Amino acid sequence: MLQQLGLIGTLRDEDQSPEEPDTESEQEDEPIVLNRKKKLGSRGAKDFNADFDFGERDGPTNDDWVMADVMKQLKNKRTATTLDQKIEKIRKKRKAEVRFLFPVFNKDKERRGRKRKGGEEAPDSFYADASQFDDQLTFDDMNLSRPLLKAITALGFKLPTPIQKACVPVGLLGRDLCACAATGTGKTAAFMLPVLERLVYKPRTTQVTRVLILVPTRELGIQVHSVARQLAQFTSITTCLAVGGLDLKSQEAALRAGPDVLVATPGRLIDHLHNTPSFELSHIEILILDEADRMLDEYFEEQMKEIIRLCSYNRQTMLFSATMTEEVKELAAVSLKQPVRIFVNSNTDVAPFLRQEFVRIRQNREGDREAVVAALLTRTFQDHVMCFTQTRKQAHRLHILLGLLGLKVGELHGELSQNQRLENLRRFKDDQIDILVATDVAARGLDIDGVKTVINFTMPSTVKHYVHRVGRTARAGRSGRSVSLVGETERRMLKEVVKSAKSSVKARVLPPDVILKFRDLITKLEKDVEAVMKLEREERELAASEAKLSVAQKRLDGSASSSDSQRVWFQTQQERKQSRVSKALQEFDLALRGKKKREKFLKDGKKKDLTSEERSQFEILKAQMFAERAAKRERRPKRARAMPEDETPIKANQKAGKGGKKSVFDKELTNTSNKALKHYRAGPSFADRKRLGMDRKRPGNRYCS
Repeated sequence: MLQQLGLIGTLRDEDQSPEEPDTESEQEDEPIVLNRKKKLGSRGAKDFNADFDFGERDGPTNDDWVMADVMKQLKNKRTATTLDQKIEKIRKKRKAEVRFLFPVFNKDKERRGRKRKGGEEAPDSFYADASQFDDQLTFDDMNLSRPLLKAITALGFKLPTPIQKACVPVGLLGRDLCACAATGTGKTAAFMLPVLERLVYKPRTTQVTRVLILVPTRELGIQVHSVARQLAQFTSITTCLAVGGLDLKSQEAALRAGPDVLVATPGRLIDHLHNTPSFELSHIEILILDEADRMLDEYFEEQMKEIIRLCSYNRQTMLFSATMTEEVKELAAVSLKQPVRIFVNSNTDVAPFLRQEFVRIRQNREGDREAVVAALLTRTFQDHVMCFTQTRKQAHRLHILLGLLGLKVGELHGELSQNQRLENLRRFKDDQIDILVATDVAARGLDIDGVKTVINFTMPSTVKHYVHRVGRTARAGRSGRSVSLVGETERRMLKEVVKSAKSSVKARVLPPDVILKFRDLITKLEKDVEAVMKLEREERELAASEAKLSVAQKRLDGSASSSDSQRVWFQTQQERKQSRVSKALQEFDLALRGKKKREKFLKDGKKKDLTSEERSQFEILKAQMFAERAAKRERRPKRARAMPEDETPIKANQKAGKGGKKSVFDKELTNTSNKALKHYRAGPSFADRKRLGMDRKRPGNRYCS
């Protein structure tokens, strides 16, 4: 009767309850796709699977939804023609003349362009010495919330890395951290997991920004923001990205809404602090500095002082980097409250499965560097290669030169627009280009899958920079290779790298006739390089004229608002100019000691057409300038610190409660017993005097003959 009326009856005690369909077992083998995050429950995806193993990715995941907000903020204006189009235009002109010069490039590239699937199995442990944390710790044992465990499953993470095992439990306690681990070992997840776990239980009364993550470069900021969004995809935690090159208005609107987590670069953050109403850092509970040694160097010094001044005093601070310097230790001693130091490995340790190779550049043959790089990239390392240079000018020239040789090349440095930088990075990740030529802006933190080889056009200025550059390959337990070109003036840097290497380094030798062949080839291509640069200059002049015309048109129409041009900064224009000039003069004076050297540099700098030797010498000079500044900072007297200097980790067989054996000197200094005091007052004994060859007479004893 109830069914006829369309009603549902109640269950009695003797009735059996109907069984619910098991939604978790319907589509057990279906892979989790990230952009279906809102429909996972209805589509029958499982919440969490406890039986999984460590691996970077179980399969290809579509994370377009993560980058959607970033792409919206990019300006839609694009250049009329790209550099690759200009190179192709010049190549077509010379195609008939130079066809016989390029027999090596007509091979089928599909075979080597395929992306290697899977990768190598990650070992159970990256390092032998891991006694500071529990090796058996899993994500289940970390007391993480169910939404975070579900996100970890969706990302394909299976077992935590050593830095994650050490940092997540300490970060959940709210302690200040100073952590150091090798590149590619999962430091981003190590600080994001405890942060998100604490934000899951945040009070819902007011919507304020509680977490600030500072990064040195825009690309690293975008990467950290995407990782944060993927880990928080099953929670209500909101994130915001504030880096340069993206739309200001959309960032201001997002900041006024009070996101829980803010990922920012220092310059754009200060811009918003002084120009965005109702945005402040007084409610910041957790401050994280990723690549902390870079954030605290001379270039970010004034900006970091301003940001830390505006932050809340009662906060948790976490510092993360692959290379910890003296500035980081000083900040840890002064600014952090009872910090916990977690050094999974030494400052100068490279990835464990990295093969390091060096190519010697003979004296008076510095001009062979371009020929050596061209030979390596066309003969041996033909795809998934990052090539680092010291200057933007050399990176741009290499891009043109290698493009004229028929290779698929992109570049990444600070002179490009944000749109161009992200586009080149995307093309490299998607295997549309084989080689990415970059400056040190790409050496920090970027996680690019499948980078097989890193080439250093010149040796970096310090070992720290070398560690970060070669850290772009051999990440997360995979294998990789680095090839560095070393001249006579860079032998000291080579010795430091070899001294800190855990495994033996190799020397790579190129046949002299091959180098000579490519050097002649580059000489013949100089006219084409100049033609490409001329096309670029013409396009830049045209774009500048159009920009001036549009500004003048806006002023005539009266549509230009005064607020757009007048943005407030924490320094005046004069102070900024003075600091830049003083830094430039300091670099100049340090690098050019001596009147003759200074005059020669000024004379050579006025030349428009530099030879290959002069270009290489300028690259090396830039590295030496930075190295001398770093050495000068290290020679300054160090501040007295409460933290111990010893950074060596506790060995597994050493008991934590007992220290090492004291020396005799330490015993004498610390022994305050009556016997020791009597011995001290009486002076050396007869046996001591005899052993030391001293006069046997004791001073003041006039009765001894």
